[in-house]
Amino acid sequence: MRNQQPPKHMLSGLRILDLGTMIAGPVACTLFADLGAEVIKVEVPERGDTVRDIGPFVDGECLYWHVEARNKKSVTLNLRVPEGQAMLCEMVKHADAVVENFRPGTLEKWNLGFDELRKHNPKLILLRISGFGQSGPYRERAGYDRIGLAFGGLMGITGYPDRPPVRSGTSTADYQTALMGAFSLMAAIHHRDHLGGEGQEIDLSMYESIIRFTEVLVPEYDRLGVVRERRGNKHFAAAPGEHFQTSDGRYLILTVSADAGFQRLCHAMSRTDLLQDARYAAHSSRWEHVDELNRILGNWIATTPVKQLCKALDAAKLAYSFIYSIDDIMKDPHYAERGSIVSVDHPRIGPVKMAGVFPRFSNVQHKPIEPAPDLGQHNAEYYGQVLGIAPDRLQALAARGVI
Repeated sequence: MRNQQPPKHMLSGLRILDLGTMIAGPVACTLFADLGAEVIKVEVPERGDTVRDIGPFVDGECLYWHVEARNKKSVTLNLRVPEGQAMLCEMVKHADAVVENFRPGTLEKWNLGFDELRKHNPKLILLRISGFGQSGPYRERAGYDRIGLAFGGLMGITGYPDRPPVRSGTSTADYQTALMGAFSLMAAIHHRDHLGGEGQEIDLSMYESIIRFTEVLVPEYDRLGVVRERRGNKHFAAAPGEHFQTSDGRYLILTVSADAGFQRLCHAMSRTDLLQDARYAAHSSRWEHVDELNRILGNWIATTPVKQLCKALDAAKLAYSFIYSIDDIMKDPHYAERGSIVSVDHPRIGPVKMAGVFPRFSNVQHKPIEPAPDLGQHNAEYYGQVLGIAPDRLQALAARGVI
């Protein structure tokens, strides 16, 4: 039977312990925090998460930290000492899940492996994120974003064939792993809370988060022997398709796969003669002549005034976009009307704009974004209220470097 009063926020009532550093593990937790879960960021005393030191900075405040640690609470705890390890075990009793992205074996070295943690909470879910996974010959290798892109196969097919492979403009492997991590953690929580399951350990590697989303790279090789190479901006599902320069010097992405879309494009270009050419009758044959089609389309785009071009593409109901810079994004009316960019007030540096909380839900209250916490900001609140540690003991723990 459903509650008559729904929770205030989508994930209200969940408590996650975030032990991770940098991006993949912590951002998986941020996705939970954005939707109302209580996320306790456990940081190294005095130093904190590495992201705090990366920059860019405004008046000494790291903007990277303020985006990726928003909506969290920060406590400090030294997991390398027995007293800190014992405190984490107490914290686990009050948590739904723990997320870590250390090198495999690190928690075990600290006597905090899954078998130990579950003694204190049999229902605990432990999400373990690493470069190469908890098993296999490469398990102990360090891993970060570019390593995941390379080993997962994505970087090898990105870029042009006459020059070295290219990474994407942001930490794609880290963020993709964060999404997979959040999804897997939510699946485990559902399995535990609604299907009678127990607590469990989740093994998620960065490279597997990449290889899972490489389209038909694996079966194409398996069944056809095809080793996909770098093709620049061309893709077998788009003919025509490229990043075309416009008459005002910008770049526009336009790709067409379906026959109906190609027909609409030909009408938009006033080139219905192309519809009579057998080379362009189906996508498979268009792909064989993609360079010719791209030259035709590129010439039309380059010589047509931009307003006229957009009007024709919109009338034809074709998907396209200019390649936006951040300046374009901040000035675009669509971003503005949907509130895709929000402003978060920071107590020291004032308003900080960042991407909002996505997706949007129709029947749950929107959670305002809270600024990223100072190091150890919630020590007294969390340790006092949840673990019942008195202020004088907290002072003693801090003096010994435990918190």
